[in-house]
Amino acid sequence: MRAANTLPEKRANENSSDVIRQLLLKVRILLLFFMVGLVISGATAIPLETELKLLAQIAAANANAEQTGLLRWVLQVRDALIETNARYPFITYGTDWLAFAHFVIAIAFIGPLRDPVKNLWVVEFGMIACVLVVPFALVMGGVRGIPFGWRLIDCSFGIFGIIPPWFCRRLINRLAATNPTGCPAQTV
Repeated sequence: MRAANTLPEKRANENSSDVIRQLLLKVRILLLFFMVGLVISGATAIPLETELKLLAQIAAANANAEQTGLLRWVLQVRDALIETNARYPFITYGTDWLAFAHFVIAIAFIGPLRDPVKNLWVVEFGMIACVLVVPFALVMGGVRGIPFGWRLIDCSFGIFGIIPPWFCRRLINRLAATNPTGCPAQTV
């Protein structure tokens, strides 16, 4: 009669569970980083007037800002926002909802945080959203008269934002291949 776990089998199982734990840890770190980025991005959509006043002060302190037109643009946006908030404060309720949407999207990533293999689709959804930032910023920014350079800054959120979920997807696929049962290793 053969022993249930021979030494080589036991080591292989330990190595496999170590690999699963390491992959799971990496996935969770990337997901948490992405989620924190979403929450911070959303939170910055709420105090826009204060942020723009601060940005105008910083831009005014930069001697090159006037030469590039950055200061002029920041001041125009700041003044428009101050005037709009004074006359029509309900308009900024839209940016409050923008913040809320970021918070809700971050919450959706709790699924892959708990079980990455089962919830890979959420990570792929995040990647698709990042890709869509680019054409949306370019088209709608043009429609709204946003300077091209500023639209490129907006595009960078999608370009750099896709990096964590892209790595996550790769790691989750490795995790799925390493852990054919699909059950998450809850030890991490």
